[in-house]
Amino acid sequence: MERPRIELAEIIRRYGDAYRAQRETSLSGTQRRVMQAITACRTAALGGHVEACDDCGHQRISYNSCRNRHCPKCQSLARAQWIEDRQAELLPCPYFHVVFTLPEEIAAIAYQNKAVVYNILFAATANTLRTIAADPKHLGAEIGFFAVLHTWGQTLVHHPHLHCVVPGGGLSTDGERWVACRPGFFLPVRVLSRFFRRRFLELLQQAFDRGELEFFSALEELRQREAFRRYLDPLRLKEWIVYAKAPFAGPEQVLDYVGRYTHRVAISNNRLLDIEDEHVTFRYKDYRDGDTQKTMTLTAEEFIRRFLLHVLPQGLQRIRYYGFMGNRYRQEKLERCRQLLNSGSPTSEQPKESGARPDAPPDYRDRYEALTGASLHQCPVCRRGRMITLAEISPSRAPEPPLVLDTS
Repeated sequence: MERPRIELAEIIRRYGDAYRAQRETSLSGTQRRVMQAITACRTAALGGHVEACDDCGHQRISYNSCRNRHCPKCQSLARAQWIEDRQAELLPCPYFHVVFTLPEEIAAIAYQNKAVVYNILFAATANTLRTIAADPKHLGAEIGFFAVLHTWGQTLVHHPHLHCVVPGGGLSTDGERWVACRPGFFLPVRVLSRFFRRRFLELLQQAFDRGELEFFSALEELRQREAFRRYLDPLRLKEWIVYAKAPFAGPEQVLDYVGRYTHRVAISNNRLLDIEDEHVTFRYKDYRDGDTQKTMTLTAEEFIRRFLLHVLPQGLQRIRYYGFMGNRYRQEKLERCRQLLNSGSPTSEQPKESGARPDAPPDYRDRYEALTGASLHQCPVCRRGRMITLAEISPSRAPEPPLVLDTS
């Protein structure tokens, strides 16, 4: 695969030191570690190995990856592995894609309280979907789904939202029937939106009452209960955006589509166009102008600032599962769903998914080829030979900026 001409790592290498110096007290330890990981990724700093083709003799050095979830170069294998793991969980029914978005006023609070507000976003979304689906006026069933957190818009602004992928139906309350959605229709969007707004604001108020929210800079006055109430009051009347996209044609389209969302980072390297005179130019899609492709130029400082907006708190789970897809009873409930849908278990049709895999691939190159069909072993010159490891390269420790822990 051809490497992009410009990479995020190069932007941080050129301008990261100046950015750190300017924001020495405001950068969190996690943001510093992300910058450091991205610049070290696939360089001598992490070590690697020397390879040679067993046919033509071509040699190359392959450096190790950082494996940081914010790095645009380290998502392909994780994405392929996730898709492989989900393959056995698909049900033979339509699937729906529902997006829950936070208003700008809440996004401002979320930026200063990422872990708390993102967890509330997951909880309110899950409660909304499960409650409305369980209502006999709508579906009257227990549904299952997974939700993926994204925090960015196309121009890297802070735009927290959840992508939810939901099978078009669920288990009846007694578990004896599969209750299917109406063709092409999941649940009423306006009902979802109103319930989501109310539930989210309830949970946010509870977090405030427990003293879990912090406010500073422009939001500092929200530390006062009355100011916090006044800030939220207009949001109780505002329309919150819940968007139900067109249903998938069938389960075979689901994973290919969803794979674009599960391990995406704020910006991919192939969107970067130019670095010049301390400015960065990148490509974005303008959804308000008919999905037109446009370009934007930012100062390097502003570009890095926007990218770091989307660094997640350490340990926060970005993909979560609910209902009959919840981790605890997932296999049993999915099997019941298949029985009710008159479908055999995929384990009987695809033996590779059952039990342990005795011939587990020994390293990431074999796993990548097994999952994607693309070979990292093939010689890039002759296209016939296989690249064989000749020697390991130890990591070379470059000078690192002092780590300033986030004590805020």
